[in-house]
Order: sequence, then C-alpha cells, then structure tokens
Amino acid sequence: MTAPSAFAPAADTTPVMAQFLAAKAAQPDALLFFRMGDFYELFFEDAKTAAQALGIALTHRGKHAGQDIPMAGVPVHAMEPYLAKLIRQGFKVAVCEQMEDPAEAKKRGGYKAVVRRELVRVLTPGTLTEDTLLDARGANRLAAVAVKGAQAALASVELSTGEVECLIMDKAALGPSLAALRPSEVLAVERLFADEASAEALKSSGGAVQPMAAALADPAGAEARVKRLYGVDTLDGFGALTLLEVGALGLIAAHLETTQAGRLPALRAPRRGAAADVMSIDPATRVSLELERTQGGAREGSLLSAVDRTLTAAGARKLADRLARPLLDVARINVRLDAVQHFVERPGLRARLREVLKSSADMARSLSRLALGRGGPRDLGAVRAGLAAGEDICALFATLHGPLDVPPVGISEALAALSLSTQPALEQLFRTLRTALELELPLSARDGGFIAAGYRPELDQTRSLRDDSRRVIAALESRLQKDSGVALRIRHNAVLGYFVDCTAKQADALMQPPLSTLFIHRQTTANQVRFTTGELAELDARISQAGDRALAMEQESFEALRRQACDLAGQLADAADALSGLDVGSALAEWAMDVEATRPQIDDSTAFEAEGARHPVVEAAVRRAGQPYTPNDCRLDGGGVGCPRLAIVTGPNMAGKSTFLRQNALLAVLAQAGSYVPARRLRLGVVDRLFSRVGAGDDLARGRSTFMTEMVETAAILTQATPRSLVVLDEIGRGTATYDGLAIAWACAEALHDANRCRALFATHYHELAKLEQRLSACCNLSMRAREWRGELVFLHEAVEGPADRSYGVQVAKLAGVPAPVVARARQVLARLERDPSSPARLDDLPLFAAARPPEAVEPSRLEAGLAAIDPDALTPREALEALYRLKGLTAPS
Repeated sequence: MTAPSAFAPAADTTPVMAQFLAAKAAQPDALLFFRMGDFYELFFEDAKTAAQALGIALTHRGKHAGQDIPMAGVPVHAMEPYLAKLIRQGFKVAVCEQMEDPAEAKKRGGYKAVVRRELVRVLTPGTLTEDTLLDARGANRLAAVAVKGAQAALASVELSTGEVECLIMDKAALGPSLAALRPSEVLAVERLFADEASAEALKSSGGAVQPMAAALADPAGAEARVKRLYGVDTLDGFGALTLLEVGALGLIAAHLETTQAGRLPALRAPRRGAAADVMSIDPATRVSLELERTQGGAREGSLLSAVDRTLTAAGARKLADRLARPLLDVARINVRLDAVQHFVERPGLRARLREVLKSSADMARSLSRLALGRGGPRDLGAVRAGLAAGEDICALFATLHGPLDVPPVGISEALAALSLSTQPALEQLFRTLRTALELELPLSARDGGFIAAGYRPELDQTRSLRDDSRRVIAALESRLQKDSGVALRIRHNAVLGYFVDCTAKQADALMQPPLSTLFIHRQTTANQVRFTTGELAELDARISQAGDRALAMEQESFEALRRQACDLAGQLADAADALSGLDVGSALAEWAMDVEATRPQIDDSTAFEAEGARHPVVEAAVRRAGQPYTPNDCRLDGGGVGCPRLAIVTGPNMAGKSTFLRQNALLAVLAQAGSYVPARRLRLGVVDRLFSRVGAGDDLARGRSTFMTEMVETAAILTQATPRSLVVLDEIGRGTATYDGLAIAWACAEALHDANRCRALFATHYHELAKLEQRLSACCNLSMRAREWRGELVFLHEAVEGPADRSYGVQVAKLAGVPAPVVARARQVLARLERDPSSPARLDDLPLFAAARPPEAVEPSRLEAGLAAIDPDALTPREALEALYRLKGLTAPS
C-alpha cells in the first residue's frame, strides 16, 4: 500500500504513525529513516523500496486506513553502510531522530506520551560528511548552476571540507567546467532542462541532477539565504559577486537549509574565478585521456593513479583537483613547479617531511563534521594531529634552512599558515587539545573516556568515585571508626544505598551527644541499627550518579573544545590546506625522481617541443613487465614560417599512434598542473583548451552511432579550438564509406591548419593525407616505425619524420588470431587492390551484403605444380636429390 498523498492521518492512525506521516510530508521525495529505539524503521512505500534496494526483510506492523503497514528497518549502530548503499543507488534519505529517551517522555506526559522526534538531516550525494560514506581521497562536491542569456555562473561547495568556489563563464564553457569539478550532485532551476546545451552540460557532469524551483535563484531571496548561510549582514566582504553568482550560491544555501536542518557548516569565503583561468578540457577529452578514471571507471590505470605519491587524503584530493584543472597563468604554474623543484633537490628534507605527513590527519573534513554537530573525539584528535604535524614541519624547515636558503613562495606561505608561534589562538587550541585529549579516542562523545586525567579536576574526582568507590568507602569507614571509637561497618543495599551498620549495643554510643550530631538514625532491625552521615549521604548520591556525571562532564568538555575549534575554523582550514599543498609538492617530487621526470619550461608562446617524452601510465605498466619504454620527440609550433603546427601521424595499428597522441596531451596536463613531466625536455606554450578524440564508442542512450559520436566531438573541436589549443585526433572518418571518410578527414585537417591554426596531432590510416605536407605551409608527416622480419611484424614504437609506407593491417589481423584462411584471402584481395586500386569492380565489387561467394579458384604456382607431380615413395635416393635441385631451381628469380 502507499501512504496517503497528503500524508494525512486516518481514523485508525496511532500517535507514532501520525508522527511518521508528518515527517514524511516534510520530505516526500526522500526515504524516511524513522528512529524507534535501537532501529531506524521505514514504512509504506519507503519500506518496500528500501527492502528491495538493501536486501533486507519486509514485514508489516499495525494498520493504516484498515490495511497492513509495510515495514523494514536497519539497526542504529549499523546504519551507515545501509545509507552508503542507498546513496550510491541515487536515493535521497531523510533521518528522523529521537530527541529524548522514553523515560523523559514518560515524565513529560505519562505512560501514553510519544517520544519527541525531529528531522535532523537529509542525505543527498553532495551533502555527505561522514568518512564511512565518502571516498577519503576523492572530492565530494555539491554544485549549482545559474544561467542568464549567454552567461553562466557555477558555484560549488565541498561540504566535507568547507571549500566554496564561484566561477563565471560563457554558457558554452559550462560543460567543461562541470566536468572538471566532477560534482556528486548538481542543482539547477527547472527551466534549464528545456535548454538543450545546458541540459547536455548537466547530464555530462556525472553527478545526480536535482531540479530546483526558479524562485530559489531569484537574486533578492538568494542573497538573503547566502547571508544566513555565512551569518553575515552583507556580502561585500566576498568581493563584487555578480547576480548570477549570488543566484547559484542561493541554490546551494537553500539546499543546505533543507538538508542540514538549520545546522551551519564551517564554510570558507567563496573563492572566485573564471573558467578562463584554467585549461578547458571537455568531458569527451577527459574520458579519452583517462585523467582521473579509466574509460572503464577504475582509478587504477589513470593518469592520477600513475603519478599519485601523496600520503594524506587531503593531498590526494588536491592533486586530483590540480590534474583536473591545469592552470593558464605562467607565474602560478611556476610557483607550483618551484615547490616541486625544491623537494627534488633536497631528498633528505623530502624524506623527513613525508615521515611527518604520515602522522597528520584530515583536519578539513574533521572540522566540517565538528561544525555540523556530527563530529566526535576523533575529529578533535584529527585537529590535534594536524596542528602537531604543522609544528613539526615548521621545526624541520627551521633546522634545515639557513638565511640564504629561503624556501620558494609556495612553501613559505604554507609554513606561515602552519606556524603556531605567529598564531597565538591556534597555539592555545593545540596546547589545550594536547592536554585535554587521551591518545586513544572513541568514535562518539557518548562513549566517554576521551578526556585526559588532570585536565579537569572535578572530572578526575567523579571518575575516582565511579572507579574507586570501594577504596573511597573504606577510607571513610576507617575515619568514622576512629572518630567514634565504634567498630562500625559501612554497607550497601538497593533500598538504603550506603549506610553505617552496627549492633544495638554499639548504637547507644552513636545516639548520644556528641556523636548523635554526626550519625543520623535510619533503620533498626532485630539485630542491627543503621545510620548515615551527611558526608556518607552526599557520597552515596555522588557515587550513584558518578558514571552519569562523568559522561556528562566529558560531553561538556567536548562541546567546549568543539566550539573553540570552530571559532578558529578559518585558520584551521588554512593550516589543512597548507599540509595538503606540502604533501602534493613533495609527492610530485617523489614521483619525478622515481621516473626521471624533468621540470618543463612554461611560457606564453605557442611552442610544443618535447624531447625523449614518455606516456606516464603506459611506461609504468611496461616497467612493471620488465620491458623498456621507447621515448619519442614531438615538435609543434605555429610561431614561425616553416614551423609545423599540424602533424599527420601514420603507421600500423598496434605501433603506438594512440599512445603517442595521448602522451603529448598528458604532458600538457602535467606541466600546467605544476608537475614535472616524463621527458628529457619540454618547452610548452600554455595550452588554453585541450581536445582529444581518440578511440571509438557509441552513445546509444542518446541515439548516436559510433560515427555520429565521432562527428559530434569533431564538430566541437572545429568550432572551439583556438591558436593556443592542443588537439589530438585519431582516425577521423573511419566510421563511414572509404571516400566519405577520406574526404571528411582531409577537410578536417585543412580546417585545423587554416581556420583554427592550433597545434594538432592527426593520426590516420588514410595515407593520402600525407600529401598535405606539400599543400599546407605548417604541416608535417610523422610515422610510427614497424618492420617485417621473417614474415612477422615487429613494432618499434618510434615516431620518425615522414609518412608510413603501409598500414600492415593484414599482419596485425594475423597477430590478433584471425583464422589463417581468412588472413590468406585478405592477402589476395589486398594484392589485387594494390595492383589496380582504381578498379574495385575487378573483385566483384566486394559485395558487403550479398551472400558470400565461394573462394575464387587460384592457379597453382610452378613450384606447387612441380611438387604435386612428385611421388616420394617411387623415388630412388638419387632421383630424390635431383628432384630437390629441380624444385630449388623453380624458386630462383626469373
């Protein structure tokens, strides 16, 4: 059954079910986790959906409108794995929590009182903060898009770290910008889905797309929500935000207000920029180059996996972001390269720094959880560990660097953010955390045991009562015996608690002054008399409450420490960013030394001069197999007369054309990300846009064949590439008829040369394109070398000047295991075509769809005829030798 559309109670609705229906009405499109004791229960359609998605039992409980209510549930202590599974499947989950225990409810309203419950959170893909729900080494961004005319604004927030970014751009750049962010969730007003270009950009982002009401992006309302989000009276402190940027931020603020139930995250001020600040890489190119994921979706085998030597989760996220969004500003690129070079030249410093980084923690994500009220003692411990690592790093640099050995700007700025000596409030927080927290910390503050002894004396006393009550009672008993001169005992029962016990004869002394002022009579039995004292009564109450009080005091201490950390959120975020930056710089240096990478020369020219370059991913795989990698040179430069900017690359399949193309594109990505490159030398004029069309694939979901997909991507390149762009194209035109494909490839090559005037590598099997070298002033030919040796094809994987003489397709088919008769027939057809390429009709037009004809009869050669005429069994040894010489004579050239 389904819940009523208005979620209204029926005549037989119980108070608890009415509470559920009210919560469900507030979040109708979410699966509602409704806390009931030790379980989160789901009801009605939510229960059916969750049972199927999670593989849990579906039961029934009670009735609604005369029908059984479907129910499914998960244990509270094991909720997060179930949440992760639902979020991965694209569900939205609301959590309705018990805000009091049943005993409190009973005190408030009697035995019929319903426990108070509230919606405390809505989980969506872009608003996760728990480590168990996140990829520690990957970003989890919530993005929002606002569009007006030809302009667009893209705002994003990484809720788990508090990073906020605003980008302003032309609407055409929306797709590449979203692809660079890789958001988990994208917010957009509903009208954008009617715009084909915007809808395509949203769909290609890879994140869950959440439609929002258009009113939420209205500048006035959006501005008010953003002010509430940051707790400010004006947005002037964030710079001159445009109305579009405010609208995009307003969508994020509205979404966070709904999902976080009023809890404000510790967000940093928006970092503003423009899409033109970073290299534009469209979604198809990212897939083709496998920057962060392979085309199969795996991290292993991507560029990121090949170069990642980071030791911290935050460093891994920063490295991924740098590779996803290479810079265009030469000065900023060189700041990053200076840091890498500093660590390359100082292996001892690098090794010691990396040892310290291993002890740091993910401060940024811990801080975000603390701000949202979801953090625990381990998050405070992460802040302590991060600040301790920062202090050790500053001490390390102070030891190893003299006044004449000043670190470059990027490292100096990081050290300033980590320095506690210049940030008294941060130093005080660190000293407090180091004093207050135990070394081993529980996950939740509710578990207790995380405040160190000596930090809070009253807590130590309470713990002593809780843990050492027997010793405390024995000490009091001894003192009372000494003061009274009576051999009394202190005992305990469930009714009286702790009491003084003595015989009737001994009690007479206790009832007489002056002892009667100390001992208070409580009970007389047949053989014993029982007393208490003011101190014992107080001690009894303190002991009975000590456990609860100790836990409450620890939670009070946790809350005070949490507030202290949140008050310094900005400085802590800067320190966390500094740690991740040092991790990336030292990690790239480590990788550079491993693979013998060199520092690229970056400038504002249009040069692309690579010497001895290697593909970082392929080389790693080849080295693991114990094989050498063949480096290659490449020069593309439209800066002068006679300097080629378009290279036609020919050669056989499997010879390395695609690797060569991708290799040079990846050099540009690495260099502009601020990394060393696997090459003997690289001079690179900054690439503003990178395009790669390598590999075949269809897009059946959009009704596109392989060839149509190829043409759509090629059209994007021809309409967007500029003279500063780098384009790598492989096998344009192969998906259609031979002459159609050749014509398209020819025209595309001419357009790249004459109209776009960009740097381009154009791989093809259309050898006719080699003639463009004579027709186009800035065009050259390159080929991948291969040789036949004793009937076998040997790939040399070496790019050389000049066109290839042939494609060796039949030989590659043989290597691939195509049956020998088919290969033989292919050789015959190829030979005939090569003898008379202008007349395919002589091969019966090679019918593609006609029924297959039997193989054409072939006249035997003279050698075959001579061999067939011999009967080996009838030959004498002498005749056999003569026959052999005769056959040998038939093989001699005529």
